[in-house]
Amino acid sequence: MPERNENVWAPWRMEYIRQASQPQQGCFLCAYAGRPQDDPAHYVLWRSGRVLVLLNRYPYTNGHLLVAPLAHVGTLDALDEGVLCEMTVRLRDAVRVLREVVQAEGFNIGMNLGRCAGAGLPDHVHWHVVPRWSADTNFMSVVGNARVIPQALDEVYDALRRKAHELGLTDGLVAPPAKD
Repeated sequence: MPERNENVWAPWRMEYIRQASQPQQGCFLCAYAGRPQDDPAHYVLWRSGRVLVLLNRYPYTNGHLLVAPLAHVGTLDALDEGVLCEMTVRLRDAVRVLREVVQAEGFNIGMNLGRCAGAGLPDHVHWHVVPRWSADTNFMSVVGNARVIPQALDEVYDALRRKAHELGLTDGLVAPPAKD
């Protein structure tokens, strides 16, 4: 096998690595739920009285979103049916915004229930909405077991917030995004 470059620089991952090795200091989704004034700092795109839609700080791909109830609930059975229905509507809205902003051609949508299923936050259910493109299976993922995120989080957050506002998804829910 020919020599290959084994260094992939992703310095933003260090924050995640440090946090993952620390004992959890509460639930970040609950912390975000209680502080709507900090939505831009937490990459919250929009919220209702029961559900948050936010950009994943440690994405699998560009535009990776989370849809979560405001309530700290660890199982689907514990979710109120109204909240579960609203989460589904917000999931649909998240797909719509991603399709328009990042031109996603497909989506992986999933929920990891329980730590053994891969849940990094097993006590607060949430959906992952991962945009996909026909050309996104590239050599970095296949050979290097690494992902390349082509856009800064702040940049994609701003674009998604603007589109969500244009589509009326944020009306009456959170302050509109800042004008450029």
